[in-house]
Amino acid sequence: MSQQTVVNIPVTDHDNFSFAECLVFLGRSEKECLHYVEGGVVQKMIVSNGQPVLIEISDDAAAKGLRATVRSADAGERELSGSSGAINIDEAYIRRYISHWLHLDADLRPFYDFAAKDAVLASLAVRYKGLRLIGIPDLFEALTWSITGQQITLGFAYTLRQRFIQAFGHHAVIDGKDHYVYPHPSVIAALEPASLISMQFSRSKADYIIRLAQSMTDGHLTAEQLENMDYQQAREHLISFRGIGNWSANYVLMKYHRHHQALPLEDAGLHNALKYQLQLPTKPSLTDVKAYTQHWKEHAAYATFYLWRSLY
Repeated sequence: MSQQTVVNIPVTDHDNFSFAECLVFLGRSEKECLHYVEGGVVQKMIVSNGQPVLIEISDDAAAKGLRATVRSADAGERELSGSSGAINIDEAYIRRYISHWLHLDADLRPFYDFAAKDAVLASLAVRYKGLRLIGIPDLFEALTWSITGQQITLGFAYTLRQRFIQAFGHHAVIDGKDHYVYPHPSVIAALEPASLISMQFSRSKADYIIRLAQSMTDGHLTAEQLENMDYQQAREHLISFRGIGNWSANYVLMKYHRHHQALPLEDAGLHNALKYQLQLPTKPSLTDVKAYTQHWKEHAAYATFYLWRSLY
C-alpha cells in the first residue's frame, strides 16, 4: 500500500470562495491531461523533493480550507524494485503549490466592491461568486501555453498541448489512469524543431518554444528574476524573448505571476465576452476594448478571468 499524507490548505477570505466554481473551470476541457476532476475531487501529479506524487484535492468547508491527500506516484515501481523507503513529502511545498494554483491566498473583497459598481462585471461577480483566478503554477508551462495558443482555435491549442505533454512529460499510471507532469525545460531544450513540427506546431512556434526552454535552462529567464521585478519590468523582460508579445506577456503575468493589473488586451475571448455582455452588434475593436477596460487597473486580471468564465 502506498504512503499517504494529508495536507490542510487554508483559504483566505473563505466567505468569498467556491470550490465548486473552481471545479467548473478546471473541468472545462476533455483534452486536459495534467489534472482530472471527478466526484468533487481534483487529481494532479506534481514533483516534490524530486519525486512524483499524486495529490487529491477536496473541499473542507468546516475547516475553511481544502484538504489534499498526497501519495507516491511511483509506488508500483518502488515495490517492483524492492524499495520500501518512505517518500519524503514536503508539506509546505504542497501547500504553496496548491495555494498558488488556485489563488487561495487572495482577498476578493476589493474586486467584488469594484465589480458591484461596474455595468459589465456586476452580474458576473454575483453569478460566479467564489471563483478564484485559477493559475498556471509552472512558468515554463505558462510561457509555452501562451505561445501554443497564438492565432489558432482553443480546441486545436488543447490538442497540441496534449500531444506535447504526452510526448515529453513525466508519465505514471496510477489506479489505471494516465497522469502526467508538464515537460521540463531541459527536456525541450535538447529537441530539434522537427520534433514539434511533426505534432503540427508551426515552425515558428517550435523555434520559440525550444529557444525559451534553452533560455530557462541557461538561467536567462527564471521565476526568481520575475519575482524581483515590478509589473512593467517583468512585462518588458518577457517581451524581449522571441515569441512573447504583449498578449503573451500579460497572460503569463496574470496566470503565473499574479500581477493584478495584467490585462491581455488583444485576447479574442475577452473581446467576445465584452461583445456579449454589452450586447454589441460586432466584436469591439482594440481601441474600444481599451476604452471599456481602462478603469479596471488593479482589478484587470480578475475582471478578465470572470469575463472568460462567461463564455462557457
